[in-house]
Amino acid sequence: MSRISNEEGNGVMHTVNNNKTGSGNTKRHCKRFWWLYLLILLIIIVAIVVPCVLLIAVPRMAQKKLNEAKLSIDGITVTNAQTDSLNMAINSTITTDDSTHATIDGFEGTMYLADVNPPLAFAKIDFPQTTSHALQTVNISQQIPISDSNALTTFNEHLIRQESIYVMVQGDTHAHVRGISCAYPVTFRKTVPLKGLNSFKGLSVTNPHVNTGQFDNFNATAHIPNPSDLTLDIGNTTFHTYFNNTEIGTAYILNVVLRAGMTNDFFIWADINETTILEALTQRPWCERNGTLTFQLAGKNVTNNGQALPYFATALGATNASVDIPIGQAVWSDIGLSIACSD
Repeated sequence: MSRISNEEGNGVMHTVNNNKTGSGNTKRHCKRFWWLYLLILLIIIVAIVVPCVLLIAVPRMAQKKLNEAKLSIDGITVTNAQTDSLNMAINSTITTDDSTHATIDGFEGTMYLADVNPPLAFAKIDFPQTTSHALQTVNISQQIPISDSNALTTFNEHLIRQESIYVMVQGDTHAHVRGISCAYPVTFRKTVPLKGLNSFKGLSVTNPHVNTGQFDNFNATAHIPNPSDLTLDIGNTTFHTYFNNTEIGTAYILNVVLRAGMTNDFFIWADINETTILEALTQRPWCERNGTLTFQLAGKNVTNNGQALPYFATALGATNASVDIPIGQAVWSDIGLSIACSD
């Protein structure tokens, strides 16, 4: 604002400007109340930054840490197998860098066979609450329903036939970061390798015995290797028995429990066509192998506690396991027949 003054003596009009006074007042005000403006600025920053951190940065950090965690399957045990359900016990460990303190809610995890495209869901199992400790043991045991018998059969086929397979575990859950009340949605997704049964490579049969009856005319000890980390309580199993691409009878093993990482011994007996065997022992090249014949076994039926288990039977039937049996020696020692090559 300006004012006009008339000084006597010279009649000169002067204009006086008060803007300097207003500007000085503003500077003095800012200097006096700087802390108030700083506080307002901080409030604005917090109002913008904190929600971004809580809604974007923290969830991304939680998911990143979960992605970096390592899941290791130490062993799986399948028991109480029924037509529509089975008990699955999983011993596992989760390893993290322990840099973020968080808790992961329990969740329902879907197990997929990752060796097919798209991955095939074959089971669901409940995982317990876990924390971000550097090393945590996670043990689960529950009776799970079989909602898709075909998918479980496919998984078992791969498990039996392959040297190794990959299983993916996936489920949606929430993470709780220490000091923050919010629960952040995260996805648990891990793919882990599992050793397979490798088509029972190394299967052997020893101590064979034969007789001249029509049924139960062969028995021996079967040594079944299980290089995997799975213990499988399969039950009572019957096998198609083949020689030279021809089915010659049925073999039986009761109470089959394949324990992980070892060779399992079972009493095996069979109803076989003895005429086919005696003829083969006199024909080349079999008669030149000191009475040893090569047989193939393929799953036929599986029952456990009176219930049929098609997801085991079909999977076992998808693989022919070859085994050499010195049956000629049994023919000589048990029924006194000396077998030689026929001209």
